[in-house]
Amino acid sequence: MEISKEHISDWLKTLQDIICKALEAADGSAKFKEENWTREEGGGGRSRVMENGSVIEKGGVMFSAVSGKAPDFLFKESAHSETSPNINREGLTFFATGVSIVIHPVNPMVPIIHMNIRYFEMNNGTKWFGGGIDLTPHYIIDEDATYFHTQLKKVCDAHHKAYYPKFKTWADEYFYITHRKETRGIGGIFFDRLNKSEEMSFEQNFEFWKQVGEAFAPTYVELIRRNKNKLFTPENKQWQLLRRGRYVEFNLVYDKGTRFGLETNGRVESILMSLPANASWLYDFKVKENSPEQDTLNKLKKGINRV
Repeated sequence: MEISKEHISDWLKTLQDIICKALEAADGSAKFKEENWTREEGGGGRSRVMENGSVIEKGGVMFSAVSGKAPDFLFKESAHSETSPNINREGLTFFATGVSIVIHPVNPMVPIIHMNIRYFEMNNGTKWFGGGIDLTPHYIIDEDATYFHTQLKKVCDAHHKAYYPKFKTWADEYFYITHRKETRGIGGIFFDRLNKSEEMSFEQNFEFWKQVGEAFAPTYVELIRRNKNKLFTPENKQWQLLRRGRYVEFNLVYDKGTRFGLETNGRVESILMSLPANASWLYDFKVKENSPEQDTLNKLKKGINRV
């Protein structure tokens, strides 16, 4: 059976429903508010945002399916791109659909989480899956880091043994704040332009991609359960705001999803949903030696084996 863009888009809307229900249950008080929107050039989306919950201070679970003339920046990507500066752009159109999630919790002991899974195709036959899940703890708890990466490794290993080490390394490289010389968090997995290979068919990669999306809710709900009732101090809250500031820096300076949305005239409120309600930047802030904050900074490195 051919996997159509309509089938993929419908599956993503169902995934959005499932994840929203799981997060509402985990929060226990707040509900998602939904806003439907249309894009002048083609397509639209379904934005769902939760604010001021018992567990979730601000979170969004966004679905979009947009189409139109292929944007110029697609032809400026690196050599591994399926697009090329030399291809004929005359009449070239694109379709892109995906679910994107960012959750900023109330308690500093609960981590920030991000997921994006997306599908892209052009009318010249180019098509691919992309996405991933990554975790940004304000305080890195080794047991939680191991649990998180173990869940992602299980998904990867069920499809291809090379996927976890490859996509884990890709996440380490991608979610790196170069100007700070630190990773955004503890990474996860990240992949892009996944189509087919000698080992994996397009249909098999579709099943892998779906299971990445399905892993989000149970994994994050467990991390919420472990940490939502932990006590925290004003100093912990200050550190949380500073780490949120790093999150903002990455998303506005480096994130390709943000760039894609803005350069294709996407809905700005939905694109910038990833930013927290509150963040902080203190001039020349220094952590105390041998503090939990210093321990976390020491672990914001590429290449750490988390499993």
